[in-house]
Amino acid sequence: MTILDINSLHKQGFSKRKISEKLGIHRDTVTKYLNNPHPISSTSACPRKSKLDPFNTHIEAWLEEDNEYKATLIYEKLTKIGFTGSYEIVKRKVHEYKKRRFQIAYMRFETEPGLQAQVDYGEFHVEQPDGTIKKRYLFTMILGYSREPYVELTSNCTLPSFLESHTRAFEYFGGVPAEIIYDRMKNVYIGKFAGKTKFNSSLEALALHYNFKPKVAPAYAAWVKGKVERPYHFIREGFWRGYTYSCLETANRDLKAWLKEKSQRVHGTTHEVVAERFLREKPYLSPLPFLTFDASYRVTRTVYKDCTIRFEGNSYVVPHTLVGQMLTLRVKDKSIRIFNDNTLVVSYEIPKGRGCLIQDKKFYENLKKDRAMNARKYAHLRKAKGRAKQTISPAKPKYEMDVEIRSLSVYEQLAMAEAVV
Repeated sequence: MTILDINSLHKQGFSKRKISEKLGIHRDTVTKYLNNPHPISSTSACPRKSKLDPFNTHIEAWLEEDNEYKATLIYEKLTKIGFTGSYEIVKRKVHEYKKRRFQIAYMRFETEPGLQAQVDYGEFHVEQPDGTIKKRYLFTMILGYSREPYVELTSNCTLPSFLESHTRAFEYFGGVPAEIIYDRMKNVYIGKFAGKTKFNSSLEALALHYNFKPKVAPAYAAWVKGKVERPYHFIREGFWRGYTYSCLETANRDLKAWLKEKSQRVHGTTHEVVAERFLREKPYLSPLPFLTFDASYRVTRTVYKDCTIRFEGNSYVVPHTLVGQMLTLRVKDKSIRIFNDNTLVVSYEIPKGRGCLIQDKKFYENLKKDRAMNARKYAHLRKAKGRAKQTISPAKPKYEMDVEIRSLSVYEQLAMAEAVV
């Protein structure tokens, strides 16, 4: 920047001697740059040729074949085909090519208020007094605009637990975002069918109930869910490290208190207070439905002829009028509720063992009293099958004919009369 400094001081009226004193340079240098303010660079415009130039195509081809090739291996391969230069210029070339070829850039995007939330699970380890490790799972839903998070620690990440965490998150926010982005977890993503994403049926039911659109992030694209990925490090380092875990309830209470305090901070990306930004976003969230979603695990089963349905090694009796129909089972904790469409048929407690028959005795009693059902069941016994055939009377002709059928005694008497004569 010396040329600019010289010109600036000269315009302010300083002499060449004063300029040289202020800048600590010789007066001849000052004169030189005042007389020629735009010096031509001494560097030649033509790039210097390198011994490596004839081999550039070989280097690019090898790195296209396998980008894990090291400069040392490429140098050895080059020497075998006539390269006589140094290893250093090969190393610089390989580094330059890899930097240019495999450079990755991301596009930053900010969502509108109420438009999007992101959901994910994190895994935390709790060391027990006996040295064993227990896993706890951190469910997190974060609003894309305000960065307001809802988090809770759970003992498992089953589907009912996953869905219930959603309902509590919506209640905490006081509304529902228009769309939610998920990772390709099994509780969410089933696969692609006919070019369309297939979601878990229970998640689809949740989305319909709360009126949001589920979306799946592309595979191996963690940056798409960057808003929900970063808080895990924030919570792990700020809250969990050094925390003394006693129980799930206490940990959740302490975690939520800590996050409430941290919501008053200025966010590093938005440069606004998280709590204040959330207040601006809240009116844009969709209102909560009147009823809370039933987050029970749902499966369907067909009723067998013995009036039972099978689930996890046990048989459950239902009314005989439902034989052959498909029923919905809603399982939660240790109870199972059986529905015919939206009508509750019966509720049972799930036994501890397997191979059990669980029944309400009235169902089989009603079957015994159903005359129409019994008539259908025993109709075959009233048919001729299995009975002795009716014998034909000798006095009654089997066919209509002008022949008299007589008994044998008549013929015996006639024979005796002829013998006497």
